[in-house]
Amino acid sequence: MQQAILRAPGSTDRPADTSKRLAGRLLPVALCVAGLGAAPAAEAVEVGPFSLTGFAKASVGLVSNGCDDCQRDPGAARHFIWADDVAFGREFGELTTDSVQVQPTFALKLDLPQGFKFRAAYSQRWRDGKADLPGAVYERSVTLEHEYYGTVMIGNFLSRGWNRADFPYASDVGQTAFSDAGAAYGILTHALRYTTRPLYVAEGDLVLEVTYDQGDRDFERNKPELIELWALWGRGPLLVEAVAQSARNGSPAAFAKAPFTGLTPFPKRDDAQLGGSSQGMFLLLGKYQIGTAYEVSGGVRFNRWSGAYAVPLTEGPLAQWNNPFNVDWGGVDADGVPNPGYSARSTDFMLGLRKYVDPKWVAFTGLTYLGKASTDNPSERGQSNSALFASIGADYNVGGGLSVSGSFNAVWYSRKGLAPLSMPAHDAFSNVDSRIAKRGNWVSIEANYEF
Repeated sequence: MQQAILRAPGSTDRPADTSKRLAGRLLPVALCVAGLGAAPAAEAVEVGPFSLTGFAKASVGLVSNGCDDCQRDPGAARHFIWADDVAFGREFGELTTDSVQVQPTFALKLDLPQGFKFRAAYSQRWRDGKADLPGAVYERSVTLEHEYYGTVMIGNFLSRGWNRADFPYASDVGQTAFSDAGAAYGILTHALRYTTRPLYVAEGDLVLEVTYDQGDRDFERNKPELIELWALWGRGPLLVEAVAQSARNGSPAAFAKAPFTGLTPFPKRDDAQLGGSSQGMFLLLGKYQIGTAYEVSGGVRFNRWSGAYAVPLTEGPLAQWNNPFNVDWGGVDADGVPNPGYSARSTDFMLGLRKYVDPKWVAFTGLTYLGKASTDNPSERGQSNSALFASIGADYNVGGGLSVSGSFNAVWYSRKGLAPLSMPAHDAFSNVDSRIAKRGNWVSIEANYEF
């Protein structure tokens, strides 16, 4: 399909100079965000063994080379060919963004005999008044812990493949483009986890963990299954972590926050019509403290996807499809089956630096590279593209649970066209659509209140 070429009058692919307009556009909103600090700080609510904790976050931004609703079919996910086209004649340029997130966590904690501790928790995140991930709950779990025997957790909770990459690594240096991308699943739905106590190994502390998730248990033919291994080792100023995740028959995705459920939301209707798919990743993270002033962090992730054939599940002009991945639309496989999905592999990198200016101020800078993919797909589905994200900013600890941060960010794509396969959408993480512009920048201001 041909794509419409969008250009603002007199514009080029070069990012607009937003610095001259930031004060006028962002200052009123920034003052409102910072004004949260004028309110008395609330504390965690505790009533006997029950507690309420969480956070509330507000952010605003100004993006160059942004375009609101530029995709011709805005409801289609990126791996459908009818999602490739952009709306003809739509102008792009400066775009103001804003978001409000709230996530409370309700917990019950009990001390049991023989040194055991019990915890039950429920947590959900809302973004702009709606569930952050429709149909998914962030946590709904019970935990049994012992100082010597370790910890057993069962239920619905976060994976290490997303959670550890996000904090304390990517989010500390403005690089959620790294933690939220790739082949991991982020929310486990029917999982069992065992974590060892800290073990003394090589003059440092080692923690090992294994997690198994069944996903949507209503599938009989294409049963979902996920296994995740996590290892953390720390010694003095050095912290090293490794995560390996292997999943079968989850919904194919390149969005590390995605919940692990099943191939579609309708197992009884779709199970017999679908073939299986798989994906997985290996993630290595590290952090090193240089004296008391600097902290260096980095990460590398190796992604793999089996690909997923595109299959119409219902008939008619409003036919429903499965969730395909890396499809050769219009092609056939060796057996003549149409629209085959192809396997793919890619590698992503992250690097960050934090400078502790004083007890309240922390400056940071970070880079993320989402690499090109290796695949035999004869169609271009984004495998030839790569992306480089950069940020520089600072955090200020106001006190009482409130912190405020600001950052200047930029993205560069190696080519104009479909986004790298590691990205869930063509404008993910930046609001700069790779089909419209090769580069762009944005400024963001955020207030985060923890209770």
